Amino acid sequence: MNKVVMYTTRFCPFCMQARALLERKGVDYEDVAVDNDPELRREMSERARRHTVPQIWIGEKHVGGCDELYLLERAGKLDAMLEAGA
Repeated sequence: MNKVVMYTTRFCPFCMQARALLERKGVDYEDVAVDNDPELRREMSERARRHTVPQIWIGEKHVGGCDELYLLERAGKLDAMLEAGA
């Protein structure tokens, strides 16, 4: 299974939704909290070229945010990405 990394903040509703989807699917993921860490937030922004949370990677592929994660799920593509890679 591909490693999943998600940059989040604690109370972001989109972060909570993304976590909930991954947890329902039984996916272990690294949750990188950027709430009070400007260096981690800068790292996220540089990697994603976006400033909003969550920012999600599956393996080496940047998925985007919560909306993109759910689009992959609805399209039936998320499981394949998690298993085989992107």
